Amino acid sequence: MTVIALDTSSETTARRLAVFALALGGFGTGTAEFASMGLLPEIASGFGISEPAAGHAISAYALGVVVGAPVLTALSARVPRKTLLVALMTVFTVGNLATALAPSYALPVVARFICGLPHGAFFGVAALVAAHVMGPGQQAKAVANVMAGQTVATVVGVPVASWLGQTLGWRCAFALVVAVGVATLAAIWRWMPDLRSMQITSVLTELGALTRVQVWLALVVGMVGFGGMFAVYTYISTTLTDVAGLPRTFVPVALVVFGLGMVVGNLVGGQLAYRSVMRALYLSMGAQAVVLAIFVVASHRTYTALPVLFLIGATSAAFTPALQTRLMDVAADARTLAGALTHCALNIGNAAGAWLGGLVIAAGYGYTAPAAVGAMLATASLIVLTASVFVPD
Repeated sequence: MTVIALDTSSETTARRLAVFALALGGFGTGTAEFASMGLLPEIASGFGISEPAAGHAISAYALGVVVGAPVLTALSARVPRKTLLVALMTVFTVGNLATALAPSYALPVVARFICGLPHGAFFGVAALVAAHVMGPGQQAKAVANVMAGQTVATVVGVPVASWLGQTLGWRCAFALVVAVGVATLAAIWRWMPDLRSMQITSVLTELGALTRVQVWLALVVGMVGFGGMFAVYTYISTTLTDVAGLPRTFVPVALVVFGLGMVVGNLVGGQLAYRSVMRALYLSMGAQAVVLAIFVVASHRTYTALPVLFLIGATSAAFTPALQTRLMDVAADARTLAGALTHCALNIGNAAGAWLGGLVIAAGYGYTAPAAVGAMLATASLIVLTASVFVPD
């Protein structure tokens, strides 16, 4: 009996370390993605350009995810999962190194595109690997565990990167991401099993997901819904300083508040998705529509802006496990691509939200206008979600 207990304990530890390696990768990608938004004023100032122009680097990252998620996932369908995870994280790390060393603005835009290419594929593979490692019936929780790395990044990685960017220059923030990328590679190499028992699909099987109407509807729900949050978050630094009156040095603290909301939202969203995926989607996106509308008014005072910012983070993070589980459910055999497409949708929302938020700001409506746009996008995603209920599989 003692031997069995020791074996079980050892196996459990090995599983946790494997999932931790995947979550660490999520921490790195989350830090890279969100830190660039918090450092938008510093990046713009460093290259002598406007904030909306600097936002093109954010859009380039999102475009990289949109292109890379389906293409890399499909083309790598027969590559061993551990080898693929190492390759994807290597590209991500090298891309961030190029960003940190870029001498002119054109190169960071290209480098951010390269960084985005492996993002969706990594999360798609990581979600399935985590589910495989954790065992049957743990799909929603496995997805939440992998996404936990990204949400923790908003509490620790993004504020630290923001602080580094403000005090030592924005390039130091991306140097931090490079260090996390190297640590992730070491963790995957050391702790991830060979995964030879995982099912290997084919290019045609994975691309078959794109022939399913429910997959496209779920993607639209994600694209529109995530766009609401990113319309606000892309310009959150200036909103908090110029509208709410928060001192610039306290912006990292505000990012911690947002990150704590994401951590709580991810935990709650994972539990909600475990019980009912559709209910979790309705609750999270409905709540986000409400809090984004409230932020239009709440953003004028620091003591009201920060609590609502926490809720924006919570509702957006609660939405992610449910959407990824929904996509994996409706994609049949193409579950790796489905997992990757979640982040494709997220980053289309990223690019669209940043663009729409920039449009209303440039039109002279001020930095509260993106929240109004976000509330409308969240409402539109609910309409699409409701329509999907009446569409046959």
